[in-house]
Amino acid sequence: MFIKTVFLDAGGVLVFPNWTRISDTLARHGVHVTAAALAAAEPYAKKHLDQSRTIKVTNDEGRGWLYFNLIFERAGVTTNDVTAAALTELYGYHQQSNLWEHMPDDVLPALRAMRALGLQLVVVSNANGTIEALAGRLGITDCVGCVLDSFVEKVEKPDPRFFEIALDRSGAARESTIHVGDLYEVDVVGARAAGIEAVLLDAADLYPDADCVRVRSLAALVDLLKNRINPSPRSSPTNP
Repeated sequence: MFIKTVFLDAGGVLVFPNWTRISDTLARHGVHVTAAALAAAEPYAKKHLDQSRTIKVTNDEGRGWLYFNLIFERAGVTTNDVTAAALTELYGYHQQSNLWEHMPDDVLPALRAMRALGLQLVVVSNANGTIEALAGRLGITDCVGCVLDSFVEKVEKPDPRFFEIALDRSGAARESTIHVGDLYEVDVVGARAAGIEAVLLDAADLYPDADCVRVRSLAALVDLLKNRINPSPRSSPTNP
């Protein structure tokens, strides 16, 4: 089936934590770790978090702060009352502005390339009610049709109802839609439960045995999609 619509997770796909802000906040509390060290630790901490048992007994907000503690530990930082105080400060910022405010340089070009292929793009994100404003601030909404935030919709991935809402809101058909996310137990499992094909963005190549399509970057996703769209009539062979 040709692809017409791409659902995109936000965190871990389009936007990432502001590691510089996190490093600076920790430093004010007397904990010194570089932004680069935190960023390097993130994929491994996320893979540890991405287990069905953890996903089933937590919600997105609860996983978020466990995620940071796992990153700190991977980066060699001892988690204690001091790091907890730093996280509390960061949480306050996140509730107002969204800490996942770093957008890599390749994101907008990839979104524009997908739009140039004639694809409809929809953000489907577990978030805290601020993702639409953040997407507007970063220019993402110039490329996507709509932004769905789990906090606003009162349901979050992997619950298939969130994907059903996204299908209804965007007018997309499930058979011609794919969902791209970075967590297997949240994005792949959730999308499949809604009858939607899933693609795992696995930048660090940590899921070699995953039973789904994997891409290492958004550029690789664009290349994949070029082979999954309906060719225009102009590109079809001319009848003799």
